[in-house]
Amino acid sequence: MTAAKEKALNLNGLADRAQNGFPGPLSPALSPQAGKERRARRILSCGLMDKALLAMKQRAEELNVTGVALVAYAPGDTVQSWTSKMVVAGNLKREPTETKHGSNFLGIAYSKAAEMADTLKNSGNAGRAPLTGEYGWEGGVVARGKAGFLIVAFSGGVSADDVKISQAGLAVLSTQL
Repeated sequence: MTAAKEKALNLNGLADRAQNGFPGPLSPALSPQAGKERRARRILSCGLMDKALLAMKQRAEELNVTGVALVAYAPGDTVQSWTSKMVVAGNLKREPTETKHGSNFLGIAYSKAAEMADTLKNSGNAGRAPLTGEYGWEGGVVARGKAGFLIVAFSGGVSADDVKISQAGLAVLSTQL
């Protein structure tokens, strides 16, 4: 094929764009919502989640709490998928003692996040009985962002402290999303 024919088929670079993962002019991926979602994903890939987790870790240290912090971003109007990160802020779990059950802080944090993904309300405030896999524990916060939902949870302290720690992470995420 001649260079002129290739250029004609290229349609002003659209074939190159498609080959590199960029949508063409008729793609539904160019909707305003899709543009917001791509922007949000770029921001997240630039370390925003890490900054939110760091803020949560620092707040946990201030409150003398250890546990697990998680942040998630779900694009769109309903939670159908999300991107999440977590960090251990001192302890992944608490071993059982003779007087207390042990705790898997990661499991609890994701249970809080799962509840929020379904209800779009802060954990422990669903307005319904917890479903299997949920415990109705407070400590997670959710907010509607510019192009999706911000879900933040901490587990390891008492509910009031977990909420304060989660709010520190949400404050970071909400500045950009």
